[in-house]
Amino acid sequence: MKKVLVIFGTRPEAIKLAPVINELKKYPSDFKVVVCATGQHRQMLDQALNTFAIVPDYNINIMSANQDLFDVTIKTLDGLREILKKEQPDLVLVQGDTTTAFASSMAAFYLKIDVGHVEAGLRTYDKYHPFPEEINRNIVTVLADYHFAPTEWAKSNLLNEGIPSESIWVTGNTGIDALLTVARNQKAETRREYFEDYFKKKWNITFSFKNQSLGLKTHNPKLLLVTGHRRENFGKGFENICLALKEIAEKRHDVKIVYPVHLNPNVQKPVKSILNGKPNIHLTAPLEYEPFVFLMSCSFIILTDSGGIQEEAPSFGKPVLVMRNTTERPEGVKAGGVKLVGTEKNKIINETIKLIENRSIYNKMSKSSNPYGDGKASERIVNILGALFKC
Repeated sequence: MKKVLVIFGTRPEAIKLAPVINELKKYPSDFKVVVCATGQHRQMLDQALNTFAIVPDYNINIMSANQDLFDVTIKTLDGLREILKKEQPDLVLVQGDTTTAFASSMAAFYLKIDVGHVEAGLRTYDKYHPFPEEINRNIVTVLADYHFAPTEWAKSNLLNEGIPSESIWVTGNTGIDALLTVARNQKAETRREYFEDYFKKKWNITFSFKNQSLGLKTHNPKLLLVTGHRRENFGKGFENICLALKEIAEKRHDVKIVYPVHLNPNVQKPVKSILNGKPNIHLTAPLEYEPFVFLMSCSFIILTDSGGIQEEAPSFGKPVLVMRNTTERPEGVKAGGVKLVGTEKNKIINETIKLIENRSIYNKMSKSSNPYGDGKASERIVNILGALFKC
């Protein structure tokens, strides 16, 4: 039996590692799974864990008010030291490009423990965009022993950086595994009634549903789903985004904008000062993963600076406007379902209204295929680990 210590700290990490954890647990004679949460995002992390019924064996609880990157890095390294020494895992498994992933990989390296990297090989080749994620994932690549790349493009990045081909596997993205699992569960009538009631009560939005292959969809009303949290957008970038949303809401009374607002004060302050009180803009607390998936399936357009949503939305046929100047996920742009619009106010407004008004452009984006996976990435990763460890 091999011991795998899975470490995460944010909601996206938990969502993308949950299918891997649950797949590993299917083989109790082969793997002992130990789960550690750093608590980099405390409340939002708990929401994701509840969805997938995962209870961490360890919880470092590093989150504090006004924490910065120094705090997260130092507390993660310090908190993991005794856990790693006690558990002595055969493998530490991390995901993506967070400071938790970077610090956990470094901690494992200090104790000469192998590291597996889920979602390896994403790059923008711009050290400050996204910040600090681009440098985090580069460092994890240097420290990792096993690289689970979501796409062939990601694999090619690793090969170009000198990573041996025998330590890279293209698996698809585990986030699609999580998404499809939750979406399939939402087909049930009881699930539909719960979420229909949820959104009626919160925002007085009434949906007329049609069953589709992935969850429930509607285009009436035209629902614009917005998310934003990137550090590089703090300040002027978020002000521009908010001013653009305000103008869209004023120009288009046929849309409703729903914005689950990230808890970071650098996001909360501009969003609430500019967008509060607008009749067709609904600002909410961060949503749990299940209602958020439902909201994606019901949306007309998604505006975001999130990486994960760029991967997920094409599974629902939702056009995505990315409010960033670069993306480490160019496959979606190439496939046609994702478009970079940056943080310039007028461009955000113009591209959004163009999609609302021009059905042919909308249809072209909504009918693009999802290049990020088929829902079996976690199964592939566990099979690879089984072969590596001869389980």
